[in-house]
Amino acid sequence: MNECINFVIVEFKMLSMDLKQATILLLLAYAGILLFLVYRGAKQTKTLKDYAIGSGFPAIVVAFSLAASISSAATFIINPGFVAFYGWSGFVAMSIVLPAGLFLSLIILSKSFRKYGHFSSALTLPQWAGNRFDSRLLAGMLAVFSLLLITFLVLICVGLTKILSSSLGIGEVYVLIGIVVFVFGYMLFGGANSLVYTNFVQAVLMLIVSVILITSGFGYFEGNISDFVTALKHIDPALVQTYNPASPLFRDWFEVVFCNFVVGVAIVCQPHIITKSLLLRSEQAVNKYLIYAILVLILFFSVLLAGFYCRMMFPDLTFGGKALPLDGIMSTYVVERFSTGVGVLVVFGLLAAGMSTLESLIQSLSITITQDLIRPVLGERAEKTDLNKVNRKVIIGLAIVTALISYNQLIHPNLSVGILAQNGVYAFFSAAFVPVLFGIFVKDAPAKAVVAASLVAIIVHFGVYYMGLTPYTSGAVRNPAVASALAIVAAFLTGFIFLLIERKKKITA
Repeated sequence: MNECINFVIVEFKMLSMDLKQATILLLLAYAGILLFLVYRGAKQTKTLKDYAIGSGFPAIVVAFSLAASISSAATFIINPGFVAFYGWSGFVAMSIVLPAGLFLSLIILSKSFRKYGHFSSALTLPQWAGNRFDSRLLAGMLAVFSLLLITFLVLICVGLTKILSSSLGIGEVYVLIGIVVFVFGYMLFGGANSLVYTNFVQAVLMLIVSVILITSGFGYFEGNISDFVTALKHIDPALVQTYNPASPLFRDWFEVVFCNFVVGVAIVCQPHIITKSLLLRSEQAVNKYLIYAILVLILFFSVLLAGFYCRMMFPDLTFGGKALPLDGIMSTYVVERFSTGVGVLVVFGLLAAGMSTLESLIQSLSITITQDLIRPVLGERAEKTDLNKVNRKVIIGLAIVTALISYNQLIHPNLSVGILAQNGVYAFFSAAFVPVLFGIFVKDAPAKAVVAASLVAIIVHFGVYYMGLTPYTSGAVRNPAVASALAIVAAFLTGFIFLLIERKKKITA
């Protein structure tokens, strides 16, 4: 990610002052719209429950909010670079297989999670799991594991800082402080009542930018698709192969299909994703919500087609005599391909992709900390405590921690913020997958089964990745998807074995 926007810094310096002025004007307008929506939401937010799930929203608004939350800046900036470098294998993995797993899981889990969530009056994923299995240990454990999602906050803040710093010509530290103060500041008040509408605005902007990016390379299809494929094959035959043995992430069926499908299924088990169904007005709205969300997400994931256009524009992966880094090729393509006006719009689409996920993470993570870590410590005092005020203090704490870690990432660019975030996020949803799955579909699952499964997931994930226990995680570039997939499989087997043991005990008792 740090390399990604270094190219943007160089390219924006080459653009006229008009771009900077246009960016400032659009930033002010964008900030004004967000603050207006937050003001409206804040008037309806009186309790912690209001902040967590709001007062019920239309299906299309929640669907757009979900799509914006899932599609972060990585979908629009980083992942097309993998397609540019490794071709069809990268597109199959990240734009077909992973979304297929995600959509399947979203359809299967959303209705049931909403039903159980309202039945148990749950506001968070850890609380839902704790209520379902009558286990404070499980709720507390998942709440602690959710702190790993701070790494995702850091990734987005660093990415947004790089983009805005380069486009405005302002020092990174000042931009970082501005982003943290502004975003975390307005998230102190509105909560879900403003989040879904700010996400809706951001999703609409992302939709426009998606269409621009997807159609930007249609000129390469002037002959027909076979001619386009032939041109890619002429550049590098591996670009049109389903598996790319020379790549670090898409070498065979196991990496491209199995790992990405498993990860796609488990991605839904993040608090800012699976809890979205609780924001709907009624049970009857779930189907519409799923249809709208999946259609929008299909368009968002199709942005990876731009990776092929990048490779056509830069066939030898160089620009200006310098090698293009994987994370920088999409940004360079945007600057070179579009006029100033369209370029500013695309940049704002990239900002919206990051902002939407950032808001959702702040909302869900702060509620988790307040509800599942602080409230149990307060005990009986919690009934007399304004937890909404406590939650605001938690957000301030998150802002400080995120700013400090983000600053460290900015001054030590050799440390990959992308790897930091991916490991944290993948580890969390690996640990949350079995509690959600068993909680919905296995009525007699004991608490000890899901607790053991979550612990095994964390141990296996970090063990496989950092100890290099597989050929896929022992090279210079390690594949976090492999560590996560193996962790999920190990967690499922652990939970299933515990379940069989408990059932056998009941039969023999």
